[in-house]
Amino acid sequence: MIRNLNDKVRYIGCDDLDLDLFESQYIVPEGMAYNSYLILDDKVAIMDTADARKGDEWKANLKEALSGRTPDYLVVHHMEPDHSALIAWVLAEYPSLTLVASAKAIQMLGQFFEDLNIDGRTLAVKEGSELELGEHKLRFIGAPMVHWPEVMVSFDEADGALYSADAFGKFGALSKCGFYGRDDDDWACEARRYYFNIVGKYGAPVRTLLEKILQLPIRSIRPLHGPILEDNLSEYIDLYKIWSSYAVETDGIFIACASIHGGTMAAAQKLAEILRAKGAGRVEVSDLCRSDFAENVEDAFRHSKLVLAASSYDAGVFTPMYEFLHRLQIKGFCNRKVAIVENGSWAPSAGRVMKEMLSAMNGIEIVDPMVTIRSRMKKADIPALESLADAILN
Repeated sequence: MIRNLNDKVRYIGCDDLDLDLFESQYIVPEGMAYNSYLILDDKVAIMDTADARKGDEWKANLKEALSGRTPDYLVVHHMEPDHSALIAWVLAEYPSLTLVASAKAIQMLGQFFEDLNIDGRTLAVKEGSELELGEHKLRFIGAPMVHWPEVMVSFDEADGALYSADAFGKFGALSKCGFYGRDDDDWACEARRYYFNIVGKYGAPVRTLLEKILQLPIRSIRPLHGPILEDNLSEYIDLYKIWSSYAVETDGIFIACASIHGGTMAAAQKLAEILRAKGAGRVEVSDLCRSDFAENVEDAFRHSKLVLAASSYDAGVFTPMYEFLHRLQIKGFCNRKVAIVENGSWAPSAGRVMKEMLSAMNGIEIVDPMVTIRSRMKKADIPALESLADAILN
């Protein structure tokens, strides 16, 4: 796809509609966009490449957009292969071209491209470095651990564009979700799922980057995935402030349930019914066994309160709940009120394991009383669920 962003800047990225799992783990029903840009000024700069899956298409886009010109620079903001797979081809195709990247990124080149000769062909940039292209001038800003250590972003003073690497990215091909953020019916939904699963562990570095870019007169955010953002930039930035500080975005209760034969799910659904009757407002129930794990992680971070309902299994906790809590832990889940419902037919163990896993997370308040179901919920269990609902809401 080639698109003119202004008289000197072209979009030359590609949509991938056949990808089954992004990073071999995240479902992408709307595909994925590998964004890349070309600045055609006195000097010509390629802004990142693309994934090898779309190599032929990207090369064709580049050639067409160049219209016979020879690129002077390849700017590499991020070394992850979905953005950098074609670096070696570019260096071979254009022998006079200089690769521009952070020192850390240049060090990493050999990890991805064996026997790549870059002698005299690199320019290491750091915080505050500038690259003059003519009317356009790129100012580089360090963004380590957003979400790899070598990441840089750049700001083009000429058109107020922030090339934001993975920041402000989202799942979804542009042909599906829209080329600009204003064309996207629900940008926050897939951007949130992307953020918490891809970048979310690194909230502090994201906040540091936000502090830097908020000093700039940004008019456009051009990420490596997802739509270009130009309208209502404050809305996107405000969401990133919430997400990166692990704050509550939505006041509500997310009930995550791992049920083997349906007994635990029945208790979870009953608790949701009780909570709604008591005026809880937004209550969401998810079956961890049959739903997208990345969306469950997103919902746990989004809501103010979390309920874990799980069956006991092999003297521990049913594996979908174990996997869910493991993912929350490695993504930095923190500062939430959490309630527990366990089920066990002869030796309930799920509650103990869930508490142990929660204890490894910061700022988690476990609500008493924990409710224990024996095989199937009975009338005698309802008062305990009522008490737990009161404790959650207080």
